Amino acid sequence: MDTIASLFSFITTPVSWIIVQFHSLYGALFGPDTGWAWGLSIVSLVVVIRICLIPLFVKQIKSMRNMQALQPKMKAIQERYKNDRQRQSEEMMKLYKDTGTNPLSSCLPILAQSPFFFALYHVLSKIASGDTIGVLNQELVNSAREAHIFGAPIAAKFMDSEEKVAALNASLTDVRVVTAIMIVLMSASQFYTQRQLMQKNVDLTVKTPYMQQQKMLMYIFPLIFAVTGINFPVGVLVYWLTTNVWTMGQQMYVINQNPTPGSKAQDNYLQRLLKSVSSHGEVRGRRRRSVVQAIVAKGSDRNDNERKFIAGLAKAGFAAQADGTVIKSDTVMADADGGSAARRQQPKRQSKAQRQSGGTQQTGEAKPSLEKQDQPQDAKPKPAGKTAPGTPRQAKSGQRKGSQRPKHPSSKK
Repeated sequence: MDTIASLFSFITTPVSWIIVQFHSLYGALFGPDTGWAWGLSIVSLVVVIRICLIPLFVKQIKSMRNMQALQPKMKAIQERYKNDRQRQSEEMMKLYKDTGTNPLSSCLPILAQSPFFFALYHVLSKIASGDTIGVLNQELVNSAREAHIFGAPIAAKFMDSEEKVAALNASLTDVRVVTAIMIVLMSASQFYTQRQLMQKNVDLTVKTPYMQQQKMLMYIFPLIFAVTGINFPVGVLVYWLTTNVWTMGQQMYVINQNPTPGSKAQDNYLQRLLKSVSSHGEVRGRRRRSVVQAIVAKGSDRNDNERKFIAGLAKAGFAAQADGTVIKSDTVMADADGGSAARRQQPKRQSKAQRQSGGTQQTGEAKPSLEKQDQPQDAKPKPAGKTAPGTPRQAKSGQRKGSQRPKHPSSKK
């Protein structure tokens, strides 16, 4: 680790300068030799770095969404050219170029933070050994060595020996308890951040290998932090725990305000938007209007969440417009109510016997026979005992009513 950190020694001077500037501020409030002054200086370093990395974070979000949208096409290319690796790679690169997607964009924030992380590790290692580095003179190095965070020096590690910890005026028990708690918190925050992304901000209707990779990272990253964290100084653990908490909060904001289409977070966002429109009668805010405008422009390509939102607007009596606004429309509400009423008034399905009998049993009233309907009113009743030609005879005792079956020619009777 020391060898890797020395590779980024060129950035130790800016990192140490930022820490010294914040230390002069917090030292005036809490005292120059306190853990609060040095610990908050490291936290402020994280805040400065993460603010500078916001454009890269936006690129990361866009890249992740583009990768999710491209998964079905990528899978089709892999199946089509599964026996030709070169052609498969060419088609993949062409797909990335046509859609403007960079697969490495999702790793940009982590890669951009790496120099600062290792530079801070290098600075804290020099503080532990009592050597000056960057703009940290001997007086500041001695002050940092005396700084303790909950009883643990900021330059101490979980794996340090008892003699080394004693040289920093601390006990091995305090160092290991503090570092263990910080490692657990660091791993838990990383796990929760990845789990939040998988459960709320992923389109679950599309099952792709990308989702499986993200699920694996949800368990691999916390494990990596837990294993490597025992070799980090307390100050580095403060840095990494702070950046994890920042990432978690930043991701919460993105999920709530700009969710992935088709995800659970989008459904929650559109339901909140529907409630706001129903309460105020309008779409408030430019960003919300742009969301409605994009949904209207999709037309028949809307996902289930967006169709549910449009149906909710119609039920509330609103119609979404192409410019992202809504108008009050009684026609839309009537159509929505009429459609639901028509669905409710559909007759029940008849049984086979009811269909054969013409449905007379369902109403309980017998329909008048066709003979009675066609018979003229002035027709006189025919005398008993006489039947018209072709009229079936009345069944005798012991015989079946209705038309009789003709006898077979071979029958004697």
